[in-house]
Amino acid sequence: MSDIRLALLSDWVRRDLGLVIERIEVASADASFRRYFRIIRSDNPPLVAMDAPPEHEDVGPYLHVSGLLSSIGVHVPAIHEVNRARGFLLMEDLGSTPYLAQLQRREHAPALYGDALAALRCIQVDGRHLTAELAPYDEAVLQREMALLPDWFLARHLQIELTSEEQQALDAARALLVTESLAQPTVFVHRDYHSRNLMVLPERGPGVIDFQDALAGPIGYDLVSLLKDCYISWSRAEVEHWLRDYRHSLLAAKRADLAGSDESEFIRWFDMIGLQRHIKILGIFARLWWRDGKSGYLNDLPLTLHYVIDACARYPELHDLGRWFESRIAPLLPAANGRALVR
Repeated sequence: MSDIRLALLSDWVRRDLGLVIERIEVASADASFRRYFRIIRSDNPPLVAMDAPPEHEDVGPYLHVSGLLSSIGVHVPAIHEVNRARGFLLMEDLGSTPYLAQLQRREHAPALYGDALAALRCIQVDGRHLTAELAPYDEAVLQREMALLPDWFLARHLQIELTSEEQQALDAARALLVTESLAQPTVFVHRDYHSRNLMVLPERGPGVIDFQDALAGPIGYDLVSLLKDCYISWSRAEVEHWLRDYRHSLLAAKRADLAGSDESEFIRWFDMIGLQRHIKILGIFARLWWRDGKSGYLNDLPLTLHYVIDACARYPELHDLGRWFESRIAPLLPAANGRALVR
């Protein structure tokens, strides 16, 4: 089967840019329509080309956010060439080792997370003035994201219809999470700052990718993406240790305005926006299967659901919601995943 987009990309790189290359290899694909190809050259380091079909993706936000992050010293891929009309970018190659690969050996975690949290502090502290350049993570966005849960995870994947009482309870929980989220200090939010989007580098690590959906929003959000990662998990003791260290680093940077009144408030911020994120992700992972045919994300639903139940158990006002997820929703997931994979 011919790949028209790859043929166009190859023609652009070879003919329009005049690069002498040995071959083009698939580098990765993400949860959107974007694809990435590694450009192998005999006498020069490899490069990465992004293919973002214009009818589905606009490279404008990627270019904009790349410039913002680069301006504060975050190591994002340097952009060498742009063909915006065709949806092609030629960029620095940050290698093929995401954090997730290295974290399978858990002794690497302290050093890797130390680097990742230092880069995040740069994004949140040094980049705070850049929030004016980003759209807000406001109530409309927060609610739209959480609406993916009933539409895709509950109705489509689990095949359940909510009762009016269940719908009211879920609506009330969503309203609470919006209020909690908007009460947090506003910072530059990457929105997917996790182990698949952080690259291990010999220097100036981590390399940061997949940042084009950045918004100005709650300080806890990227911390959750990193420390309650949907692809790898850590004990609560480890997570809270990293959180406390991070909060202390904010205080050391004289940013008490970002650190909360005490550790308890900072951790609450983390857990509340984490619940919003994981409610959203349950819907996103289900949609990636039912709409886009990407079955691999089904394997990540159990951990994501565990995060939801765990967060609810930590706060009295969420206990009823947590029990509902645990007793009504969790038992249905294995059979739902089984039906999907058979299909």
